[in-house]
Amino acid sequence: MTDDQLLRYSRHILLDEVGIEGQERILASHALIIGAGGLGSPAALYLGSAGVGHITLVDHDTVDLTNLQRQIAHTLDRVGQPKVASAAQAMHAINPEVQITAIAQRADAALLECLVQQASVVLDCSDNYATRQAVNAACVRLGKPLVAGAVIRFDAQISVFDPRDPQSPCYACIFDPQAQFEEVACSTMGVFAPLVGVVGAMQAAEALKLISGAGPSLAGRLLMLDGRRMEWSALHAARNPACAVCGPWPGTGTAAG
Repeated sequence: MTDDQLLRYSRHILLDEVGIEGQERILASHALIIGAGGLGSPAALYLGSAGVGHITLVDHDTVDLTNLQRQIAHTLDRVGQPKVASAAQAMHAINPEVQITAIAQRADAALLECLVQQASVVLDCSDNYATRQAVNAACVRLGKPLVAGAVIRFDAQISVFDPRDPQSPCYACIFDPQAQFEEVACSTMGVFAPLVGVVGAMQAAEALKLISGAGPSLAGRLLMLDGRRMEWSALHAARNPACAVCGPWPGTGTAAG
C-alpha cells in the first residue's frame, strides 16, 4: 500500500480483525452489485469508500425524480442519466482509485454467468424476485458468496448465502423459485427511505467481512427488520437437501444441470 492508502484506510488497519492484510485483500477484491437503486446506492458508496479495488455495477434503469427520496448515490442534476453512471460518479467523488465497471443493462442469465465468475463477492440489491433467483442460481453454480437484501414498506431482510460452506443454504432453499410469488413494488406499496440505507450498509459490511475475513458472516441466518417497531428477528435456516438449485450437489457449490 502507498502512504496515501495507509492514511486513507487507517481506521480499518487499526482494527485487529482487518489490519493491513485484510485491507490489502479488500484492495485486491472485485465486488459485483446488482442494482444501483435504494440498496445499491449505500452498498456501492461504502464499498468504494472502503477501498474495494474493482466494483461492477449492473442496472438497466435511469435516475428518476421519485428515486431521490432514498437512492442516495443520485442527485437532482443527474435525473435521466443511467443509474450506473450516476452511482459511478458519486463513488469516484469519494474514492477516485476505485475501478468501476458500469453496465447499463438488465441482469439476465447470460450476463450473470460472465460477471459472477469474475467477482469475489456478489451483492443482490435488485428489486424483483426473478432477478434474485437468477443471481442466486449463478452464485451457486459458480461458487460465489452472495449478500442479499430486500426492503418494502417498513419491512426489510438481509442474509448471506455462501455455496463454499456445505452447511449454508442458498436463497432458493428459503424462497422456492417455483412459488407463485406476488411481486410488490415500491412504486405502488411505498418504502420507508432510511431502511434501504440500513440494509444496503449492512450488505456492504457483510461483503467486506467476507472479503477481509474480519468475522463470521450471516450465512445460515435470515435477519428481518420491522422498521415501525425497530425490532429485529432472526430465522435460522439449514441447507435443503431437496433444493432444486443447490441440493443435488452438497458441499460443491455447483448446481445440477
